[in-house]
Amino acid sequence: MSNKAVINTDKAPAAIGPYSQAIKAGNTVYMSGQIPLDPATMELVSDDFEAQARQVFANLKAVCEEAAGSLSDVVKINLYLVDLGNFAIVNQIMEEFFTSPFPARAAVGVKALPKGSQVEAEAIMVIGD
Repeated sequence: MSNKAVINTDKAPAAIGPYSQAIKAGNTVYMSGQIPLDPATMELVSDDFEAQARQVFANLKAVCEEAAGSLSDVVKINLYLVDLGNFAIVNQIMEEFFTSPFPARAAVGVKALPKGSQVEAEAIMVIGD
């Protein structure tokens, strides 16, 4: 018997392909990449990088909460940036959403992201004991 559960919330963008917003396996939640889509309109929130980064983290937060956790339960985050010149900005914005101890993280420069977004983030969260 599988201990896998699908996590889905309308407070984060719906999946735009054959994947789930997140999958919970035991006390670990694997969150799919979030791009800066407004969950209500499924459109990019802005062309501005800072606004996009804030929306990405807000979307991850919504998925965490649907899975009965919070951003403080995130143990690993992977960031994908079209322009690594935005690295310092994304660090500042992360400090608005996360507190110490910060999750482990990777930041990867990529050529392009879905829907023309400038940033994407995926995360792993561990909840409970």
